[in-house]
Amino acid sequence: MNKLFLTLALGVLTLCSLTACGSDDNPKSDGATVSVSSTNVAFGAAADTTIVGISANHEWGAYTDESWLTVSPDNSGQPNAPISIIVAKNTEEAERIGTVTIMAGTARAYITVTQAAAEKSDDPVVDPGDTIDAPEGYKLVWNDEFNEGTQPGSDWTYEVQPAYWVNSELQAYTKSNDVATISDGTLKITCKKVNGTIYSARLYAKKTTGWKYGYIEASIKVPTGKGTWPAFWMMPVNYTSWPADGEIDIMEHVGYNPNVIHSTIHCNKYNNGGTSIETASRSVSTATTEFHKYAVEWTASYMTFYIDGKSLLTYRNDGTGKDAWPFDAAFYPILNLAWGGSWGGAQGVDESALPATLEVDYVRVFQAE
Repeated sequence: MNKLFLTLALGVLTLCSLTACGSDDNPKSDGATVSVSSTNVAFGAAADTTIVGISANHEWGAYTDESWLTVSPDNSGQPNAPISIIVAKNTEEAERIGTVTIMAGTARAYITVTQAAAEKSDDPVVDPGDTIDAPEGYKLVWNDEFNEGTQPGSDWTYEVQPAYWVNSELQAYTKSNDVATISDGTLKITCKKVNGTIYSARLYAKKTTGWKYGYIEASIKVPTGKGTWPAFWMMPVNYTSWPADGEIDIMEHVGYNPNVIHSTIHCNKYNNGGTSIETASRSVSTATTEFHKYAVEWTASYMTFYIDGKSLLTYRNDGTGKDAWPFDAAFYPILNLAWGGSWGGAQGVDESALPATLEVDYVRVFQAE
């Protein structure tokens, strides 16, 4: 009886091996092959189409699970035929990636499809609860109200440099250590000491494009403390040398002289001369405790600097050329908080003032209508 059972069991095992028992889980190749002329295709954000060649020894089908992707045709009885890969317009500010799968019998080929993010709109964003009044004859073209996210957005570029990089300043400029954060509707640039090193932030808005002429304004509360040197200023997009290419200092403040605000221009003809032609100052009694509006109206003929809408300094184009007026090119806005340096540290520094914070409610750029 046992011998008969053993004989039957061996027979079943032999039969299974001959007939591929369990083949549903481990299918054998049917000899089909398939390949594609490109395994990676990339598109811009616009709706578009590209052709990819299919080479197979078997009829094939194509499919994708992405709603923004289409393939045509999605099957063919012809072993070798091209397909069109079609993408819809990407309206999101994020890149997207999908896969097209080609099936020929048991063979598979894959095409990775990448589509670029939509370009970020340069249309100014207005807080629904805030009405932005443009100066007469101007319209808003760009702004940051610092109402979204926890850090500056993609319009801002961080400078990353060691201490003493410029003006003998003592801080290192960095993107780390939370030196630039957004909360409660304001940008906060904080100068702090971390493991013996002082860090801060220097941020550029629209550095590669900037603007030529306009009314540029920020609402700012400056920090206290001897050694602090905050600034809201502008530099040329196509910079080659200083001061020949110009510098526009809309607002500067040094902590050893609290609540005194300075506006200055720099060029070859006027550079740190201290004359009333190129610089002016005003005491603003609550500059370190309240927000104030600092602005420049910049035209082809003049630049007028303002504090809370009241003019402080007007610098005029005298028509003598670039040495006196290099301000006929695009400039970009800058926000930074320096520590010490040739001006901020002229009367020493007081590290008990750290951390110190420059707080910015908004930055806005208007241009002539």
